[in-house]
Amino acid sequence: MIDALKVYGPLGVVVLILLVVTMRFVAPPPPMEMRFAAGGVDGNYYAIAQRYAEALSEHGIEVEVLETKGSVENYELLNSGAADVALLQGGLASAESRENLLSLGGVFAEPFWIFTRDDPLSPITALTSDFGDLESRRIAGGAIGSGTRAMTERLQSEWGGEWLDIVPLAGQDAADALIAGEVDAAVFTASVDASYVQRLLTTPNVRLIGMRRANGLSMRDDALAPLTLFDGVVDMDLDIPNGDVQLISAIAQLGVDKDLHPALQSVLLEAAETIHSGGSILTRANAFPDATRTDLPLSEEARRYFRDGPTFLRRYFSFGWANFLERAWVFLIPLLALLIPLVQMAPPVYRWRIRRKIYVWYNDLHDLERRGIEAPNEADRQKVLGEIQALQHEVGRVEVPVSYNDELYHLRNHINFVEALIARQASKA
Repeated sequence: MIDALKVYGPLGVVVLILLVVTMRFVAPPPPMEMRFAAGGVDGNYYAIAQRYAEALSEHGIEVEVLETKGSVENYELLNSGAADVALLQGGLASAESRENLLSLGGVFAEPFWIFTRDDPLSPITALTSDFGDLESRRIAGGAIGSGTRAMTERLQSEWGGEWLDIVPLAGQDAADALIAGEVDAAVFTASVDASYVQRLLTTPNVRLIGMRRANGLSMRDDALAPLTLFDGVVDMDLDIPNGDVQLISAIAQLGVDKDLHPALQSVLLEAAETIHSGGSILTRANAFPDATRTDLPLSEEARRYFRDGPTFLRRYFSFGWANFLERAWVFLIPLLALLIPLVQMAPPVYRWRIRRKIYVWYNDLHDLERRGIEAPNEADRQKVLGEIQALQHEVGRVEVPVSYNDELYHLRNHINFVEALIARQASKA
């Protein structure tokens, strides 16, 4: 046992030293905290961010959901480093954002809803059939800093002309103002499930108008997509809408800081697949996440994920273990390359140590035999016999592997032989 420790103990120390040295070259582990820029606490973005927080908490990652005014502020927080990930409305990315940020793909469609007053007696109603017809109308187009406001201003710029100032109302306030006749139109970039959208779709004297140039706009920007609200899809019984309506949709994307750890990007993509793969009355199931509908560069990790799915290790291990093993391979391969010859050397070294000890005893025995035979008197001869008995006792206490027992017993027989030889020499004297 002691011999084994003397051989394998240093080997263990070498392995430990190699581990300590190589760990210095391993990529750092991902942080277990994340800041998620969302939106207003009553909005859809905030609710979705909470779902991400719940999904990531299962992997031990703490997500702080940040309340914001909307996509414009979300971009600002990401660009300044005050947030790590954010839901971003498509079509709003600036040159600065394209340089500093990355996308994990489009995650859901946000139609741009255009509602107007529907007064059969008003000549304005007959003349309003497209967004461009609202140039001289009062439009409730979202609060400053919101995605709806940014989209409204962008579309006004695309159409050109002299537009009235946008009325800074959003959500239910904008819907109330339209129903009360305080504005001529209200626009929203929102999910079809938004309460104010559902309300206006079923309100008498309010009409949803389409976007005639939806296909053209989508060809000019990958983050925009045409959508069709089909005849009767909202309510078959009430025939809402009472005909197909062409809409333009911003594709909300998951934006991240370009330095966000790839492991966190991967776990966000896993969550996105779970959260956004379902269908709706506007999109088919598994239409999202989408790698093609983004106006930020797609991250390398996202490209890999959309191509291959979760990593091999992630399919079989938890997030923590998979991440450790994916980082550890950097040092495991060279470590194994060093360990294999070391481990192969250990058994021969161990055998050599055992045999060396036996050979040393044989040298001692040979010396005792010579001294016993050449002893000039009985006292010296008895002293040698005592040393031989001590050697026999020492050898008898040694534990060796079974494979070495034959050599050990040969030695003990030889010790007995030498002892008997010297004893006979003493009797002759």
